[in-house]
Amino acid sequence: MTLPRPAGLLRAETRMRRALEVARTHTPAGDIPVGAVIYGPDGRELGWGTNRREADSDPTAHAEVVAIRRAVAEYGDGWRLTDCEIVVTLEPCAMCAGALVGARIGSIVYGAAEPNTGACGSLVEVPRAPGALFVPQVRGGVLATDAASFLTDFFGGLRG
Repeated sequence: MTLPRPAGLLRAETRMRRALEVARTHTPAGDIPVGAVIYGPDGRELGWGTNRREADSDPTAHAEVVAIRRAVAEYGDGWRLTDCEIVVTLEPCAMCAGALVGARIGSIVYGAAEPNTGACGSLVEVPRAPGALFVPQVRGGVLATDAASFLTDFFGGLRG
């Protein structure tokens, strides 16, 4: 007997499919295809982002940071995203995890783990660092195979 998926997991998977779509359709040529989408407390999409580091010559233009900038402009609660959720195809790095904590994001959901730079549990856990003034919920591994395959295909294409 197959048990039904919990509603929270179904929602996370639906949102991860949207983040994968963002990565697939909006990442500029030459940038690593990572997609991030931020949802408000009512479930409305507030902002999305892709890596734009190469396109913008900006070392901070990771998908999460781009999505934060768009979401705070849309959300109207200053810079705080307390009751919001970010869904990102790849585990955030230290810079992005720190930005998410700084934005007071309520929840971080990611797809593929990043063993080399992942800062939400794989390498370090920035959201749970000692002295953190705000600790978001973190859920990893949502559609991890799909997210990892997407990146593997991208890097395989670079290596020919």
